[in-house]
Amino acid sequence: MALDVEQVRTRLPGRRIEWHAEIDTTMHAAERLADAGAAAGTVVGAETQRMGQGRLGRKWHSPAGEGLYFTEILRLDLPPKRVPVVTLALGVAVADVLQLRTGLACDLRWPNDVLVNGRKVCGILTELHNGAILAGVGLNVNQTEFPAALAGMATSLRLEGGETYGREALLAGLVRSIDSNARILATGGAVPILTLFATMSSYAEGKRVEVELAEGVARGTTGGLTADGFLRLRLEGGGERVITAGGVRPARD
Repeated sequence: MALDVEQVRTRLPGRRIEWHAEIDTTMHAAERLADAGAAAGTVVGAETQRMGQGRLGRKWHSPAGEGLYFTEILRLDLPPKRVPVVTLALGVAVADVLQLRTGLACDLRWPNDVLVNGRKVCGILTELHNGAILAGVGLNVNQTEFPAALAGMATSLRLEGGETYGREALLAGLVRSIDSNARILATGGAVPILTLFATMSSYAEGKRVEVELAEGVARGTTGGLTADGFLRLRLEGGGERVITAGGVRPARD
């Protein structure tokens, strides 16, 4: 069933919401809106994406009518070095809403994954574009199956919670929570967001992981977050490395 956009607009009065039946990617549409001067808080979403973007150039699986795929335009007075913390703020925002509305326990995997029972239920993509921050969210809501390549690592709220969830209430809640956590970052600095993220994440500290880097795989134990939102990794061979980008996974024994 298609999302009831008018119901969402009623829940979020005064907000510009553009909703498409099909689109290449909501991130590209948000770029165009931002360039045209769209106000902070503008949301662009779609029932399905032909070229949904994941992190590191990966594609986001976007079946029609089953998930939430949207990008919100944020206009925050932040120095560029704070943009990575925006990704963490979005993770906190999503986990807050999911736990409140579904009762499912969420885990945050640095930097941009929300997990339920160890499987990915939501991915976040943050881009700085001509002074605007594009906050992209892909949430698996009512999917009952995934392509074979994703089946072992992806899940949905429906698979985990055993019920069908109304996407309208979820979307409105997510947008409000994104606004709230972005405001915390803008007014209170990075520390409150870093603290919240670390509290909600089993990956932030003390977890044995392997990190896929351009030059290979690094293995070690996570050692907390830096002031800029990057991940400290205590390497198996000794020493420490700050991970600024890379795919983090539990270590294979």
